Amino acid sequence: MADVNRGNRPLSPHLTVYRPQLTSMTSILTRITGNALLVAALLIVWWFLAAATSPEAFARADAVITSWFGDLVMLLSVWALWYHTLAGVRHLIWDTGAGLDLPTAYKLGYAVIGGSFLLTLLTVIIV
Repeated sequence: MADVNRGNRPLSPHLTVYRPQLTSMTSILTRITGNALLVAALLIVWWFLAAATSPEAFARADAVITSWFGDLVMLLSVWALWYHTLAGVRHLIWDTGAGLDLPTAYKLGYAVIGGSFLLTLLTVIIV
């Protein structure tokens, strides 16, 4: 039978009402950076395989990796690696039961974001 009270039920909040929190955004970004690191790893594996195959294949792969686009991908990969690492450390801290209160969780989130940019800058300067 049809539900006659269908119009009397409360509606779920719409997406325009929802405000994303820092913790949810950093969690989503952790997943995105993990997948992006897979793509960068595939590029590096392609470069190594091309080096083992022939000079022509290596020249093609090296041209892509050392182009401005390849440099940008590698720079973003360094940032993703640092971000993903720091987010993993944050999760290890949470696994101990520490830092689960909202103010500490936000501090850890900002530390992950700021630390990833700082460590990326240091890596680019040193290397």
